[in-house]
Amino acid sequence: MKPETSLSQRVTRGGMWVFVLRGVEKVLGLVRLVILARLLAPSDFGLFGIALLAMSTLETFSQTGFQTALIQRKEDITHYLDTAWTVSIIRGVILFIIIFLSAPHVSLFFNTPEASIIIQIIGISLILGGFSNIGTLYFQKELEFNKQFVYRLTSSLVEFITVVSAALIFKNVWAFVFGMLAGSLTGLIASYVIHPYRPHFRLDLGKIRELFVFGRWVFWSTILIFLITQGDDVFVGKVLGATMLGFYQMAYRISNMPTTEITQVISQVTFPAYSKMQDDLPRLREAYLRVLQLTAFLSFPIAGFIFIFASDFTRIFLGDKWMLMVSAMQLLACAGLVRSIAASSGFIFYAVGKPKIDTTMQIIRFFVLIALIYPLTMKLEILGTSIAVFVSIFVSCIGFIIMTIRITKCSTKKFSQILIFPFINVAVVLVLVSIFKISIKTGIWEFIALACLCFLSYFIITYLLDKFFNYGMQSLIKESVQSFRTS
Repeated sequence: MKPETSLSQRVTRGGMWVFVLRGVEKVLGLVRLVILARLLAPSDFGLFGIALLAMSTLETFSQTGFQTALIQRKEDITHYLDTAWTVSIIRGVILFIIIFLSAPHVSLFFNTPEASIIIQIIGISLILGGFSNIGTLYFQKELEFNKQFVYRLTSSLVEFITVVSAALIFKNVWAFVFGMLAGSLTGLIASYVIHPYRPHFRLDLGKIRELFVFGRWVFWSTILIFLITQGDDVFVGKVLGATMLGFYQMAYRISNMPTTEITQVISQVTFPAYSKMQDDLPRLREAYLRVLQLTAFLSFPIAGFIFIFASDFTRIFLGDKWMLMVSAMQLLACAGLVRSIAASSGFIFYAVGKPKIDTTMQIIRFFVLIALIYPLTMKLEILGTSIAVFVSIFVSCIGFIIMTIRITKCSTKKFSQILIFPFINVAVVLVLVSIFKISIKTGIWEFIALACLCFLSYFIITYLLDKFFNYGMQSLIKESVQSFRTS
């Protein structure tokens, strides 16, 4: 491969691979969600959500940030891998011991004694994850996302088959547990099958210190992100109970599923790409603006679709027992849209070696959330929680945008134009669909027809914006498809 001749093509191609991967994973996830929503009760979702909260809390508060540091480094990282892998194993074992011993106390905190054994069993996945092949980080570092596609899809398929089969057999929360363990074990095996690197046990304190200098900011930022993204779950589970937590988590999962996947794509593709451009500001700025344009083009219609069809989707596919979450889902879809825009900015800070900025923005978001979540949740239940989440994301997003414009020396006018076009596009489409919805009763076939109308209208308007206002999306899409075909 000619490395510098085609970095933009590699980024575009990598992005397409990740979009395909996340798309397949989320289709599987959505199908799984619909099946499980029919077979299981909201309390089952809440119970497993409590177990995941316990595990993710420990994972977050022991985050090393080593993998992010290794991806950001421009020099050869081979001599760091064994140490990073050994630290990962030690961390996984220690976390398993802690979560096993603390499980009864966690279940007591949430007043759900049945969660204790679930927490202890899923803790095994911490050990499995610790032993995974560290060499797979090269997939992201070198933008080899076609290999990442095979690696991730394997475990996703196994988890999907396992959890659905177990749900049909047991019809209770243990379907989640079996699916998660099956996916973790498959991921561990696949990591060694698909990448040739073979790590060895080695601890080099000097290399640990080097990685920690960068990784400490990732550590603090990750903790803040956890408190922000999981703190609302903890609060709802404690104050409103496991059943309401089940409603809230389902609303959050569906509303943020598409836009969160766009965020995941951005993080996997743009961070290593930005890191390679960190010394070339014009290229970095141009890459950022193209990423922002693609992100906005995808995020706006997805969030708009969820907002307008939230009630119909819930009634038709999940059942009337889930209708309580519709308003929260609509607001959280807007929050997901804002977060995807912020994500396109956030990884600039890591790439140029200024992760402290991201940490600062997360602190602001955290304090806004803290100030709002209690009074709003007590008054409006999960809708109030959703309002607090949206406002906190919106405030921090403004900070992300301001700092990114300063770092990249991007034109404020150019930035605004990139967001205005898809906003106007979606606004027109939503008005059009709303008019049709007034005159018909939405069943499954009407839902599908309106969904097709929604996206067809969006693409037609995009074409018109390209033709008359030089929007530029056609050329960007063509470039993405051509790069994907040559991979």
